[in-house]
Amino acid sequence: MDTVMLEPSLYTVKAVLILDNDGERLYAKYYDDTYPSVKEQKAFEKNIFSKTHRTDSEIALLEGLTVVYKSNIDLFFYVVGSSHENELMLMAVLNCLFDSLSQMLRKNVERRALLENMEGLFLAVDEIVDGGVILESDPQQVVHRVALRGEDVPYSEQTVTQVLQSAKEQIKWSLLR
Repeated sequence: MDTVMLEPSLYTVKAVLILDNDGERLYAKYYDDTYPSVKEQKAFEKNIFSKTHRTDSEIALLEGLTVVYKSNIDLFFYVVGSSHENELMLMAVLNCLFDSLSQMLRKNVERRALLENMEGLFLAVDEIVDGGVILESDPQQVVHRVALRGEDVPYSEQTVTQVLQSAKEQIKWSLLR
């Protein structure tokens, strides 16, 4: 019997995906070159959606990959790992992402609210997974860190609207003194 010993690795997550109820990509972050082109990524996402959108299970094995997923109203959340990856670790990432977004969006986890708060989504995913390595699985910590990072954005990285809003706030407070 051939048993292949795999070296332990911290690189457990291959992708984090969020699709709408039509299977269209709202968010996708791939951490390796399993699907190097956007065309291959979209084909993989379409395949995942077609296999999972009508089932109530939480895990699937597709194309040699382990996929854990969750649906809510009009969104489908996916965390993808290799076939030998621990499903519980992948599910911890998925639950952390969903619970973090649920807190950040005040329990209103649906397409429109998510699109209005994409920067929070980007920050949350970056706090949970970095380069395929799981960094955090506690939603409270993720929400706290996202809130801190959102407050201290330098002016050079803010949009014009954010800078104007900040200027209005400062003028208002200086006049009220």
